[in-house]
Formats: sequence, structure tokens, C-alpha cells
Amino acid sequence: CGTAAAAAGAPAAPAAPAGCPEPAGTRRGQRSRPLRWAGAEGGGPGRWRQEPGHPTEAWREAVAAAAGALQAGGLVAVPTDTVYGVACLAQDSAAVRSIYSLKGRNGAKPLAICLGDVERLYRYCHVNVPDELLRDLLPGPVTLVLQRSEELNKDLNPFTSLVGVRIPDHPFMRDLARACPGPLALTSANISSQGSTLTVLEFQDLWPQLSLVIDGGPIGDIQSPECRLGSTVVDLSVSGKFSVIRPGCALTPTVEILKKKYGLVPESS
Repeated sequence: CGTAAAAAGAPAAPAAPAGCPEPAGTRRGQRSRPLRWAGAEGGGPGRWRQEPGHPTEAWREAVAAAAGALQAGGLVAVPTDTVYGVACLAQDSAAVRSIYSLKGRNGAKPLAICLGDVERLYRYCHVNVPDELLRDLLPGPVTLVLQRSEELNKDLNPFTSLVGVRIPDHPFMRDLARACPGPLALTSANISSQGSTLTVLEFQDLWPQLSLVIDGGPIGDIQSPECRLGSTVVDLSVSGKFSVIRPGCALTPTVEILKKKYGLVPESS
């Protein structure tokens, strides 16, 4: 989703602009919507569809079904606070290879990990920034690149000592991450080099390779290019500095927080 400039004064948490929804999470005071089972369609994977109303038992069943599919080595399509994604267990090397195969992706392009809470980040990353900084940006539409720890699967991005971390501001994704024994590997639900997706029908060609599709409804304005930008990716692996790897949807408020509140400087400075 696209980004809005932060308000004057204290830096605001990353947010979305007009035309794109605020990320659906409790931090933003938004109510999550439950899902119902829509069954397998056209011989493809099972699909949970979002319905209006307050979360019910169907929500918990959808989380359990997705967690079960992931723990069985499957790939699951999921809604996030930016665009639709595909997830697998990051510690499952075979599943990680399946994600690369599904996307037709160069094996030298890294996958991010997804967690449910900031506390879990310390197990998989070496952190050299204040905890408060992490909590100012996460959960939110931001990917933070940090030094990876020895706990992370060595087959995940073996070509780099860094890893991108996502904690989406989306209640289903956070519940799903909490329900899994380790981090998720997360990437956008599209073939590499193609545009990101805002509805499940936009990546219907991938369904046959998925174990489950979580239909959270449209994410933002599907006619707006801004709503397809994906998360802002920032490298924080060098103490006292930051580097923007991808501007994404929350660049302005993210940079304002890093510069004004924490005194970080661009790495090129």
C-alpha cells in the first residue's frame, strides 16, 4: 500500500494513504474480519474466505488449518497489511525450495521471515538497535534487515549473513505466525517480475501449487498502483546507520522515525 507523510511534530507510525486501507491490526484500532470455509475450487487448494462481522470460531479454524498446512510442508497464500503473500515454514528447507519453484525465482534473491511478535525476533536476529525502535516500526508495513543468528535455517538465504524481518500489522498473519513453531518465510503472491496482488483471484494461476488459500478480501484499491508497492525495506545491520533497499509503501514515516527519533543517518552519509 502507498504511504502518507507523517504529521508534524513527533514521528508517526508507518501508515497508508487515502485510497489504501490502514493495515488491519489492533494497534490501529481496526476490527479484524473472520473467514469461512469456501471449499476446494476447480481441483485447487482449499480456500478460506473473509466475511463481515466479528471474529468467530471460523477464524480460529482458519488459523489452525493454515498452521497445519504449513507444518505439513505446504505453501499457504495469506493476506498481509500490504499485498497478498505466500508463506512456508522458514526452517523447512524443502518448503523454501518450493517457494522458489512456485515463483520461478532466482535462488540468489532472499526471502524475508515473518514473526508474530517483536520478542521472537531476538532468537533469529542479532539486533543492534533499541527495542523501542523495533516497536515503533513493527508490527507495520516495513521489512527490517538485520544480521541473522545461528538459529535460522542455513538453507534460507545461504548467500547472505542478513535477513529481512516482517511482522505484518494484520491480525490473521500475526495469529498464524504465533501458531507455528518457528518463523515463516514470506514472499509476495506472484510470479517473479510480475506485479504484486491485492485479491486472491489475481494469483489464481498459482493455486494448484498451494496447499491453502486464505481469502481476506481486496487489500486496498485494486486500481491504485500505490497499493501494490509492498513493504518498505530498510537495512539496519550497520550500527547508527540505515539504508533503504526498497522505498515501498511507508518510506516517509519510516525514515522520519529513524532520523528524527533515533538519530540514524543514511549509510551513504
